Amino acid sequence: MTGMAIAPALELSKVLQMLAEKASTADAAEAARTLCPSPYLREVERLLDETDDASRLMAGYGSPSFGHIKNTKNALYRAAAGAMLSARELLEVAALLHTVRALCDWRVRSAGVETTLDDRFGALTVNKFLEERIALTVTSDGDIADTASAELGSIRRKMRQASQRVRDQLDRLVRSPAYQKALQDPIVTIRAGRFVVPVKAEHRAEIPGLVHDTSASGATVFVEPMGAVEANNEIKVLLAKEEAEIERVLFALSSEIGGFADALSAEYDVIVELDLIFAKAALGYQMKALRPTVSDDGCIVLKAARHPLIDKDKVVPIDVSLGETFDTLVITGPNTGGKTVTLKTLGLLTQMVCCGLLPPCGSGSRFSVFDRVLVDIGDEQSIEQSLSTFSAHMTNVARILEQADEKSLVLLDELGSGTDPVEGAALATAILERLRAQGARIAATTHYAELKAYAIHTDGVENGSCEFDVASLRPTYRLTVGTPGRSNAFAISARLGMDERLIDRAKSLVAGDDRRLEEVVVRLEERRRALEEQLREAKELRMKSDEEGRKTRERLAKMQMEQDKLLEDARREADRITEKARLEAERLLDELEAMRKQSRQGAQGAQEAKTALRQKLKAIDEARDPVKKSPVNSGYTLPRALKIGDEVLIVDIDKKATVLALPDKSGQVEVQAGIIRTRVAQSNLRLIEQKKAPAVGGTVARSAASRFERRAETDLDLRGMASDEGLLEVDRFIDNAVMAGLPAVTIIHGKGTGVLRNAVQQHLRRHPSVKSFRLGAYGEGENGVTIVELK
Repeated sequence: MTGMAIAPALELSKVLQMLAEKASTADAAEAARTLCPSPYLREVERLLDETDDASRLMAGYGSPSFGHIKNTKNALYRAAAGAMLSARELLEVAALLHTVRALCDWRVRSAGVETTLDDRFGALTVNKFLEERIALTVTSDGDIADTASAELGSIRRKMRQASQRVRDQLDRLVRSPAYQKALQDPIVTIRAGRFVVPVKAEHRAEIPGLVHDTSASGATVFVEPMGAVEANNEIKVLLAKEEAEIERVLFALSSEIGGFADALSAEYDVIVELDLIFAKAALGYQMKALRPTVSDDGCIVLKAARHPLIDKDKVVPIDVSLGETFDTLVITGPNTGGKTVTLKTLGLLTQMVCCGLLPPCGSGSRFSVFDRVLVDIGDEQSIEQSLSTFSAHMTNVARILEQADEKSLVLLDELGSGTDPVEGAALATAILERLRAQGARIAATTHYAELKAYAIHTDGVENGSCEFDVASLRPTYRLTVGTPGRSNAFAISARLGMDERLIDRAKSLVAGDDRRLEEVVVRLEERRRALEEQLREAKELRMKSDEEGRKTRERLAKMQMEQDKLLEDARREADRITEKARLEAERLLDELEAMRKQSRQGAQGAQEAKTALRQKLKAIDEARDPVKKSPVNSGYTLPRALKIGDEVLIVDIDKKATVLALPDKSGQVEVQAGIIRTRVAQSNLRLIEQKKAPAVGGTVARSAASRFERRAETDLDLRGMASDEGLLEVDRFIDNAVMAGLPAVTIIHGKGTGVLRNAVQQHLRRHPSVKSFRLGAYGEGENGVTIVELK
């Protein structure tokens, strides 16, 4: 597919050079420099998806290593044709194999992410065998290793042995006193591949042998002593064998590599493609770029767009749109205010996207593909071609008019400038009308008030302005769409100290229509600034409200966590106390059962055991319900002496009880609280006064009836009791219930082994006050309780 032409004025080549510097391989760098924007939507989306996937992989797993490999295709195809590769070429092939393996290993680590690059990574095949064969044959310095073959290793061992013998022989010669006068230096050296000694020319006859070289001055001759000739000859023979074996090894290895030539060549192409894609991702990361939405409807929406060639610390992000509600944008404003930069940003980012590069703009940006991006930007004055600035611009515009259609983006800088303002404005208006009729998307800059008015009165054409701070005499580079810009010539001149009367005179010379347009622009600008200030304040309030809401949610979440933790701690503590109570109850029951078996203790022993059991059960009950004890008020005095049957309050545990026996000598009162019978200090009791019942049947009857009403309960808990003790409690409980007129009661005996349940139910069958009974249903306690219906 052919790409669209690149407009030099947009400086895409500089961005592509930045891309090339991110590439690791020379071929990927060259491919980066020669990228062309694609006019095809599907291809652009595919390129952007690849770059975006590479960015995601780099963010999660780091950049893959491409190893600066070289193009080995020529060497591979020569090997396939039967040629022998040099050691350097073998190392380049090994580097390619190593890079393939490194990329496959890197992709395995990132295998959890599915991407559009998987087909390329899947085309890479690790050839560890061939990589190791080359490593065993060639060292990293480019020498043939001894491990290249067993024969080569054997030859080199023999060469080292022969060389050592010659050295030993010549070392003895140079150290011999008989030859010290004849030797120039007491050393052994090599000439023409043979070991020799340096001999003074005048003593040449004293050391018989072959002369292989002389010094430049002629004072030294290098002699191979006759005793070393045979050993040197052996080394020569071994050297020849070494060269032959090396050649054989290289031919064999080259032939083996030739069998993989096509596969390795294809893998090299894949690596170059991946290198270029990851270079795009790296450049996007450097520019803090995002993947935009792309279409082919001619609509462009840039949010927080930044020109990539301007210093990131100085560039001012701009918001600009084209093609949504208007197809032509007329940008006005003072010189050096950012009008041309806006045009270049619009065109350059569009071409970057069509090359598969991520543009430096904010989330929500949209781009469109175009067949052509037609540009007339900059001063095209040419002395060689005898063209003025106006003529050069009109030459470009004429070319643009010939090529523009509905698939074109047209960018025109200072349209109609360089000639008479009236004629230039009229010509500029006509050009915009023709381009709009041809369906192009247009962005143009101008200083002409006529074009501002044209944009105001023409549907589909919108004004845009680059702001200028008159107070500081500096542009803000902010682009505002919907408001025409002002040249600010009068304001700038006044700030620079020009006479006010002169400026007033200049204002009076401005035509009435132009003056009224300028006043409208001023009012629009003031209103826009006021609205922007209100919007800014509203955003600040919204952000503050969101922040307060976030903090409140965090506090609530923290409180909920603390509450959950407290509840969990309480549950654990309750489980611990319950388990402790259960174990203690089982131990006490075991003790009671053992004491029952000791018949010699008699009834008194049984009574003491029961009392001890009740005391311990009381302690267990307190442990399971650890209520904070109320302090005893020592100033309280009982309103009267206690009587058996009085209802009292045990102050320290805040529980009601019934008096069973009067205070003894130590002031201890026997009371019953629930199923627990215990002794409590009289000072720890409070008398609960009873309401007087109506006088029916005399004083004694009222007292007995009120007592039964007070003590009658609907539930009886026998858990922890032995069978005979439990049956006594059942009789007392049923009697109280009958006296109170209760129709039914519940006896809680627990599930356990079933001994207590069976004893209770056998007793109920014979009880005269029981009409019927049954086990509890679901929700009533099931077989842990018995529901008794009374007569």
